[in-house]
Amino acid sequence: MAGVVRRSILPLLVVGLLVGPPALAAHRGPSLPPDVSASARARLAAVTTEAALAVRVDGQPFVARPEVFEYLLDHPELATHVTRELRVARYRIWRTPEGLAIDDGWGTVGIFEVVHAGPRTRVLHARGVYRQSLLPDIRGEAVVVIDYEPRPAPEGGTVIATSVGGFVKLDGAILARASRLASAVARAKGEKEAHRLVKVFAKATRAIEADPAGLCDRLERRPEVPAAELEEFRRLLSASAGGDRDRREARTPASRH
Repeated sequence: MAGVVRRSILPLLVVGLLVGPPALAAHRGPSLPPDVSASARARLAAVTTEAALAVRVDGQPFVARPEVFEYLLDHPELATHVTRELRVARYRIWRTPEGLAIDDGWGTVGIFEVVHAGPRTRVLHARGVYRQSLLPDIRGEAVVVIDYEPRPAPEGGTVIATSVGGFVKLDGAILARASRLASAVARAKGEKEAHRLVKVFAKATRAIEADPAGLCDRLERRPEVPAAELEEFRRLLSASAGGDRDRREARTPASRH
């Protein structure tokens, strides 16, 4: 059963990849942002108040342009094409009539939606199933809370600090009780996976910055990539790069003749 719980928490960390996966940190209980509407809070209560597992970890700050980071955060379908093209992640997200579908590549599939998008915070609600070859499928729901804060970097540019929290509710009383018993194991496994994903995200960020035009050209050759979003992303990368150059030049003292 501990193995089931370890795998069940992975979708939370996969979503966290979009914002800089969490690293080892002090444990604090997750909570919904105060500006979540009453209607959304009522919808999520069945998960948040009956969660078998609740975790929250702080992310290791990473260097990124805030406008690029937020665009990928708000366009998860395009973000998965970016990470797959860079070969740093195997999960997929695509649109369906029921919502955004996710397949983590390790047996967990589901549907999720963004139920709250506020300044520097996102709240997602997901329902999915972990499919096993020899054991019954494990079904459940999750609420994921993503908080982030851009901060000036000492050497210039911006670092983004993130926090990812999650509530997990498994279907079935027996599974719920077992997951509570295994929560320490699940949390330890989650932190280990998160620490590994930090390196993955850093690699993806460097690759985007190193060759933004080349990345967009490769994505353009993928027929399943949403064309309108890719064009917006291309323009954003170009404009952001130009802004960075202007800021660097402004900080550079004029040469003396």
